[in-house]
Amino acid sequence: MGTFLPASGTFVHCARLTISGEAGVDEDDAGTGARTPARGAGSRRPDPGRRDRIIDACLDVIAEVGVDGASHRGIAAAAGVPLGSMTYHFDGMRQLLREAFGRFAGAVAAGFEARMAAAANAEEAAAAVVEIITVDTLSTQRDLVLTHELYTLAARDPECRDVTNAWMAASRRALERHFDPLTARLLDALIEGMSIHRALDTEPHDRAAAVAAVERITGRTSGGTAG
Repeated sequence: MGTFLPASGTFVHCARLTISGEAGVDEDDAGTGARTPARGAGSRRPDPGRRDRIIDACLDVIAEVGVDGASHRGIAAAAGVPLGSMTYHFDGMRQLLREAFGRFAGAVAAGFEARMAAAANAEEAAAAVVEIITVDTLSTQRDLVLTHELYTLAARDPECRDVTNAWMAASRRALERHFDPLTARLLDALIEGMSIHRALDTEPHDRAAAVAAVERITGRTSGGTAG
């Protein structure tokens, strides 16, 4: 599973993390104050995917009600897990939000990297940038909401800002496969700006505008056409 780790500012493929519960406390009772006799390994109900489901459910809930509307109870219900699982697997809502947004940013960055890696030369890379703007980035309402919620949170949370910084750095590295650093930075800003405008503007956007913008920045034909 790909994610950004705020502590390192990098995108990694990492194994699922597991957190051991306190001896004598069952995961389903964690955070409730209830204590149950310690059970043998054979009696615990295995659910290795529970932590991942909580992270995915967190993104779903944010897409529906925003960060301000997200709660432990709502996320647990969306994930289909006991409420105690929230405090068993995560130190608090801030940790869960950082991991959830790290997963979202990592998935978007991976698609961006794949698109740019497939380009054989600068001309194909310019065409790929047009596709990223017009097809890939913020192509769904969910992605649009999650991106804006992440930006809003990052404006006041330095650790979430690490997620956005790592995301931008990954995008620029992918662009620098084919373009110099300044051109890569300009293209990255163009991609973000035009994608947001296309997603929010009530007026239709002509693909030709993206083609023209990319060509002006790169000085190369993108091979794109209007339509």
